[in-house]
Formats: sequence, C-alpha cells, structure tokens
Amino acid sequence: MEHLITAGIALILATTPLPAQTQEGISDKQNIEWLIKHVEELNDSVFVRNDKEYDGKAAARFLQGKWKAHESEIATAKEFIEKLASVSSSTGKPYLIRFKDGREIKSGEYLLEEFNRRDALPRGVANGLRIVQNAAANYPKHRQC
Repeated sequence: MEHLITAGIALILATTPLPAQTQEGISDKQNIEWLIKHVEELNDSVFVRNDKEYDGKAAARFLQGKWKAHESEIATAKEFIEKLASVSSSTGKPYLIRFKDGREIKSGEYLLEEFNRRDALPRGVANGLRIVQNAAANYPKHRQC
C-alpha cells in the first residue's frame, strides 16, 4: 500500500503544472544550449556543412562559436535555428543531418521539430527528463569498487 501511495504522489507531481515562474522559466539561452547539446549527442548521424561531414561534437563546437559571434542578434531558440543553425552564411547551402540509414533532413527542420517536441512536453515531465538526462550524462562511466 505504501508503494502505491508513493507512486500516486510521484504521478501527481510529474503531471501537475509547476508555478508560472518555473513553467516559463526556461530561458532562451538555456533552450539554445539544449539545442547545441542535442546536436553534440547525435548518434549514428553526421552534420553536413558545405558538403563536408562532421560528427556531433564538431558540429556543436561550430554552432556554439557561431552563436557566440552573433549572440547579440539572436533573441530566441527559434531565431537561433533559423538564422544560425540552418544554412551556411558563406555559401547559402542548407546544413543537413545525415542519418546512418542514409536519410537526410535539413538541420533547421530537424532542430525545429526536436525543439517543438521538447517544448510540447508538460513542464513537469520536461524538467524531470532534463534532470534524468543531466544525471545520466554526469554519471561516471566506470566505477571502481
């Protein structure tokens, strides 16, 4: 019975909207950082910029640098996607995400879809998911006993 009550409380906490300040408290900077981290963690895919393939870490470093160079011009995550993470400013070619199976999608479309998917989650679930993802990323890979 005690486990049932604990599970019920956890379910209520996960689905109850958070106070307005927290609900809307994810800053544009945090959203942009999340997008860059998402690119960095792309597995089984490559980021294609001007016909050259880059792994997620290299692509994330590039996007981070591009954002830092134009940070004063970018107010929202959607502006980041549209103005910095979609097309090459030097050639006008769209950036692509190429998956292991050969599928390609324009990076702007992909990032907007991922951002909207994340944004559609109830804030309690999104916050919980972010906590779990951060904990997993920071958990030591190898522990000695």
